[in-house]
Amino acid sequence: MNKPALIIMAAGMGSRFGGSKQTTPVDDAGHIIIDFSIYDAIRAGFGRVICVIKPEMEAGFRAAIGDRIAEKVELRYAFQTIDRLPEGFNVPEGRVKPWGTAHAVLCALDQVEGPFAVINADDFYGFGAFRAAADFLTAPGDINEHAMVGYRVENTLTENGSVSRGVCETDADGYLVSIVERTKIEPREGGAAYTEDDGATWTFIPAGTPVSMNLWAFRRGIVPAFEQGFEDFLKNTVPVNPVKAEYYLPYVPKAMIAEGRARVRVLDTDERWYGMTYREDIDAVRAAIEGMKAAGKYPEKLWE
Repeated sequence: MNKPALIIMAAGMGSRFGGSKQTTPVDDAGHIIIDFSIYDAIRAGFGRVICVIKPEMEAGFRAAIGDRIAEKVELRYAFQTIDRLPEGFNVPEGRVKPWGTAHAVLCALDQVEGPFAVINADDFYGFGAFRAAADFLTAPGDINEHAMVGYRVENTLTENGSVSRGVCETDADGYLVSIVERTKIEPREGGAAYTEDDGATWTFIPAGTPVSMNLWAFRRGIVPAFEQGFEDFLKNTVPVNPVKAEYYLPYVPKAMIAEGRARVRVLDTDERWYGMTYREDIDAVRAAIEGMKAAGKYPEKLWE
């Protein structure tokens, strides 16, 4: 069986971090977070890697990582632009904002021939998460059964502020029932808590609750849903909010679950997420990576 592909969504810029966090070095060897994601994914059993970027990012992105790993990895690029639309649709007047993460995936799918996983460029996921996704995608299964790696909420937080997470509900068999985006989550003893009223009240989230970090594993049967979902979005949502509406990745599996057309298995991982939501996070990320190197999980230089 062909190895699954990995799509990396890298077109966004980190507004809260204050710059291009995708290309910020996280160790003394000059690696960036995507280095570790690609290294782990290839070890776990993935093949082709497609980075979704803006056209104007290409030269800088190649300099930051592409040229360094070209001999080791089948790395391709897909370009997300707002004029990449289905026939019959046009960019609304005044629109400059990208169409969102599900559109980013659509921009890469013409380079994907089989099953695939999707990740963010600026999140450190850990080898175990990629292994879980690769094992799922390479095992026999229904084309309409997909997966999401579910991180335990307490393993996805930062001490430097709040984070946004998709809090998941699963059924007794471990399949996804719902994802609710909570945009302000902070650490608490025994788990976390979120607020929806600027901190006037907080709702506790117990440790062990699965949350989405946008690590999805899709079989090929999902592709028509991405395409049709985007057309529906352009017809129904964009006219209401033509300048800012976005087609988010979770919309696609959520719609299929609601309509009974697919199931999404939540794959548990005890990996800890690391990311640079805030500029102050970089020291913690660097320390964690150095600790993993000291423990033998990574070599000092990944691509030698």
